[in-house]
Amino acid sequence: MAKNTTIYLRISEAKNLPPRDAILGPGTGDPYCTVKVDNETVARTATVWKCTNPFWGEEYTLYLPRSFHSLSVYICHHDSLGADALIGKMLLSREALCAEPRGLEKWFPLRKVDKDSEVQGELQLEMWCHGNRGFTPAAGDFTTVCCVMVQARDLAVKEKAGIVDAFVELSLLEDKAKTQVIKRTRFPKWKETFDFTIPTKLMETATLQFTVWDWEKQGNHDFLGQGEVALTELHGEEHVLGWHRLCPRASTVDDESSELGSLRLKVRCTEEHILPSQYYQPLVDLLVESVQSSIEPETPTPLSMLEEVMTMDRMDIATTLVKVFLGEGMVVQFLDALNTQEIHNTKDPNTLFRGNSLATKSMDQFSKVVGMPYLHEVLRPVVDQIFEDKKTVELDPCKVDSCRRRLSVKSQSDGQLLEHSAMILTGYLEQIIDNIVMSVDQCPPVIRLAFRQLSKRVEDRFPEHQDVKYLAISGFLFLRFFAPAVLSPKLFALRDQHADAKTSRTCTLLAKVIQSIGNLGLQCGRGKESWMEPLHPFIQDSSSRVQDFLDQLIDIDEANVPTREAQRRSAFHQSVTIKEGHLLRRRRADDGLVLMPFSFKRRYYWLCNDALAYAKSPEDQIRTTTMTHRICAVERVDENAFQRPNLFQVIIRDGDGSLSTTYLQAKDVNEMHQWLSAIRKTCVTNSRMLGTFHPGTNRAGKWTCCLETDKTARGCSKTHSAVTLGDWRDPLDPDAEAQTIYSQILLGRDILRSKYLELADAGSTAESSHEQANNSEAESYNSVGNSSESGHNSVPDSKTKPDIRRSRSFYDAKMAAAARLLDVIADLERVHEAFNKRERERAKGLERGRSLSLESTE
Repeated sequence: MAKNTTIYLRISEAKNLPPRDAILGPGTGDPYCTVKVDNETVARTATVWKCTNPFWGEEYTLYLPRSFHSLSVYICHHDSLGADALIGKMLLSREALCAEPRGLEKWFPLRKVDKDSEVQGELQLEMWCHGNRGFTPAAGDFTTVCCVMVQARDLAVKEKAGIVDAFVELSLLEDKAKTQVIKRTRFPKWKETFDFTIPTKLMETATLQFTVWDWEKQGNHDFLGQGEVALTELHGEEHVLGWHRLCPRASTVDDESSELGSLRLKVRCTEEHILPSQYYQPLVDLLVESVQSSIEPETPTPLSMLEEVMTMDRMDIATTLVKVFLGEGMVVQFLDALNTQEIHNTKDPNTLFRGNSLATKSMDQFSKVVGMPYLHEVLRPVVDQIFEDKKTVELDPCKVDSCRRRLSVKSQSDGQLLEHSAMILTGYLEQIIDNIVMSVDQCPPVIRLAFRQLSKRVEDRFPEHQDVKYLAISGFLFLRFFAPAVLSPKLFALRDQHADAKTSRTCTLLAKVIQSIGNLGLQCGRGKESWMEPLHPFIQDSSSRVQDFLDQLIDIDEANVPTREAQRRSAFHQSVTIKEGHLLRRRRADDGLVLMPFSFKRRYYWLCNDALAYAKSPEDQIRTTTMTHRICAVERVDENAFQRPNLFQVIIRDGDGSLSTTYLQAKDVNEMHQWLSAIRKTCVTNSRMLGTFHPGTNRAGKWTCCLETDKTARGCSKTHSAVTLGDWRDPLDPDAEAQTIYSQILLGRDILRSKYLELADAGSTAESSHEQANNSEAESYNSVGNSSESGHNSVPDSKTKPDIRRSRSFYDAKMAAAARLLDVIADLERVHEAFNKRERERAKGLERGRSLSLESTE
């Protein structure tokens, strides 16, 4: 059973940040954010230039196979000439995140960064007791506690030079001790033994405390972390060897400061135990049944019940369901079922798909999950040109003065400037619309089929409104897909950085026009932005072209309709390029040689599921290839190893079993993390992944990280092979998605039980009452019939009986659907409990085996 820890993080915006002149001198500031998990940097936002109220809107999904302790976000001002200036940070503990299963979304005040709180790393201790065994104290008895300070790893760096001179202070009651100083390494090894003698009666309450320091010749030593070990963990002369996490000490500065501003985040943490696939199949089968058979809109289904009790954001549930049905090859049927329900409940065609419903969110996420390669193929050439041109355009007369100042063309009149801007925008728009209307064959068949079904449902529901079927499709394709991608290219992975002010204004105006075209020009001249009038002729001409495009898009040949098996999607095909781009590669040379700047050569790399290849240029057909099944670690490299930033290493196992390392440099920290994550994902099935690695390099006969002289020495730092970033190219993981659905229904199980099962009981009670009343009416009818001769022609209402039969069927359907779903959830809960019990027993067995091994070594 796999354990998955997932953090979803959206960095929205910041406000009231201190201006840059308060820190680095004149200027408004160029802020960006870095994201750290347990003080390990995992992501960095783009820099927003010249702004103290920046908007990022960047989303990250972090996959962590191990438990973590804290998540922190730092805001810094970029400085192109020197070191960046740290503004403040926001920190959330694992406990705080797990206490909010729905997640947190709010403004977080920034805190000052106290260097004593910036700690990381672990300390390894081996401990045992001499003297009395166990805890049976007698008056005057003493116990000797033996402690071996073995080593530390991944200590924090407090100096710019990246050097750590570490030593440890220990204390047990009144006794104190100190290790020697190990210089110039974040991975010191002491292997020093200390004996502490204390009264045996205090063994149950005493703790061994330790503090790690960075030695300074002058001034105070820098604090690197602290911790403690309770002596109750010791059992006589049995040796206990373990790693202990270093913790910060109490902050000496004010935690929150209104002067630092605040940061708006949305963050959610889920920790799931993923079962083997066969255990989720009954749940998936129920979901598939919800969309396979023709069911009346009022009839409850497992899908509708999930929507009633879900605690996650609607968009997240929509993404999960889309991926589940993609894995089953039923995504078109799933979307059709939701859209049919949405259309059935809509009375006014003008409000169709305008709400925040599950159907709307599912269509949005379906377009992104399946259509991102299509989007990139259509829009990337134009977006790249816009960013390269950096032209300043403006159509709003109220903003012409500021535009003229930026252009330094004071001689131009307002009319000339507006006319010039309209011409530039029209040129970009012609390229965008041409690329879109000629992309019918490029659009994935499954998207075309989904839009065909949507068009048919809308046309059947609103036959008198011919434009509605076009507006329904263009609403998803233009208003929610193409237009947002043009507005914010970075959020759709079209660019690595946010646009500057000039380019951003160009993208905003283009997105407005694309939205108007998506509305088929029906809103032209009706809005408040009358200054868009110069582009109205283009909008009207393009609207007719878009209608023709939509007709072609949904006119998919039956032979091209994907089968259920063909709908099964996986982003990692053997021949598909997952990532490509330029990297600097260290040329192969003797490790003892002095490294010169030319030791790194620029090469073009390609990564696919089965191979990592490179050549001198993208056009070269002769490539050097490494099969990914030989990769056993992909990790970062310390900056001081080569005096270069953004370095990472790929460790490969050769045919003879030996290890070789390739050092690569990315252009920035985001590019580095993208390569790390992408390569790690191709290695998830590799059976011989390393558990440790060297974050330095072997030079002059020793490792720069831990100072070991043995070139084949075991790595000094833990690997992070399964720590990855979510990406639109990721393959489907049906088991993880099914586990998410199970967790949501489990949280709402009591609601379903009380609503459907108890409601069914209430329905049965009501039915019995109706039957009794019906019997009375029947008797009354007989008596009336017998007295017809007296002239009584009144007949009792006979509509009650059919209503009773319909009521029984309605309640029975609800009860049966809810009972089946709750039974499946109960079965999954029992399987989880069985697996958890087995894992606890296995952990106890491993602990006993480790203790026996230590005793035999002694």
